[in-house]
Amino acid sequence: MMATVVRSRYALTPAGWQPHIVLEITPDGRIASLRQEPSLSVYDTELLLPAPANVHSHSFQRALAGLTEARSAGRDSFWSWRSLMYRFLARLGPEQLEAIAAMVFVEMLEAGYASVGEFHYLHHQPDGQPYAWGPELSARLVSAAHSAGIGLTLLPVLYQYGGCDRRPLQGGQLRFRHTPDSFTRLYEDLQGLFQTTPADFRLGLAPHSLRAVDREGLERAQTLCPAGPLHLHLAEQEAEVAEVLACHGARPVEWLLAQFSVDQRWCLVHCTQMTAAETRALAATGAVAGICPLTEASLGDGIFNGSTYLAAGGRIGVGTDSNIEVSYFSELKMLEYSQRLQALGRAILADPVHSTARRLVGETLAGGAQALGRPAAQLTVGGLADMVGLTLDHHLLERLSGQAPDDSCLDTLVFAGIGDACVREVWSAGRHVVTNGRHVHRSVLEQGYRRAIQSLKSAM
Repeated sequence: MMATVVRSRYALTPAGWQPHIVLEITPDGRIASLRQEPSLSVYDTELLLPAPANVHSHSFQRALAGLTEARSAGRDSFWSWRSLMYRFLARLGPEQLEAIAAMVFVEMLEAGYASVGEFHYLHHQPDGQPYAWGPELSARLVSAAHSAGIGLTLLPVLYQYGGCDRRPLQGGQLRFRHTPDSFTRLYEDLQGLFQTTPADFRLGLAPHSLRAVDREGLERAQTLCPAGPLHLHLAEQEAEVAEVLACHGARPVEWLLAQFSVDQRWCLVHCTQMTAAETRALAATGAVAGICPLTEASLGDGIFNGSTYLAAGGRIGVGTDSNIEVSYFSELKMLEYSQRLQALGRAILADPVHSTARRLVGETLAGGAQALGRPAAQLTVGGLADMVGLTLDHHLLERLSGQAPDDSCLDTLVFAGIGDACVREVWSAGRHVVTNGRHVHRSVLEQGYRRAIQSLKSAM
């Protein structure tokens, strides 16, 4: 098979912004070469960037977008939102899960994401009974990712209890339940399944949270997945912090770091309820903080201590979580704006060298690749060809006409709200899945989504 050639007018490389880039992709989806050719006159894309990783997604929740904005009795919160989600799960079957996931993966790719970490806790039938084949629903997500062409890091979730007091799971939560032993069997089956997936697909593991998993469960997770990725919800809501503190005598971040050797294998998701000391301590571990700014704002979770974390050398990635909106550029904007509202200032996450968006793009590319175990943070020879091509033909970018882009180009894409509209081409491990702004299989996969939603309307 011949290598694929991509020609870009400009590219963001480890050496900075460079013009006239020719990049070759091997048949197995890696970058074989990258060079400048000043004589180029024909281009496949105007601006080529490494494509980001979506570090945290519950794909099925995309079907709930816009359904939880009415006020209920009392104070609405994450916990009231969760009750609707459980009612929806009572009807969701394997075919519907696959169709919904495939469509949201299409949307992720069209937004510029090349890969996704699917935090998958839906394992059983609605009554809590296992499927005849344990990994049935996990396999549906693998199939959906394959259909869409997105790079997948599957994170099957160990979910044991309804709270720190080890109360039994009830209602919609019965679909999540596993003991360490039954989860081990599931994980072993998934290891067999991943022998036949695309070479860039990864299998990680996710103990759900300190509320839902005990010490034995956390220890089993580390044993089953010794090299990572390991993802865990941590310090997301005030009620969660209070529950962990009452049970363990320590706050979630404090307890986890004291009891386990957290390192670069880990991605701790949300972390919106941390003290300054906890923030610096987590940053020192080398773990990635998986921030989901749009969902955290939607659910009223809180604000991540971004400036303190990055100042302490912490690593971050961004995720779409509930998929209320699927937009990498909007996640970055929400992250920065939350810091501005908290600090009453501007350009909080910029640094002396890079503008706000340039720094956030660089940090989330590196952190996202680390969190998903995916060598794709930069356009470098040997790395996966996860790439996004953008147009510069937008009236807000007219000032760049005839000259090379600079960091202000990224700032405009993020803060002027035009990033999504400028995405034109996307490659995931060399698979050219978005062209001229549209996924190559959108029509077919959207039809499947529509059929699934029609069959679920009574539960929504």
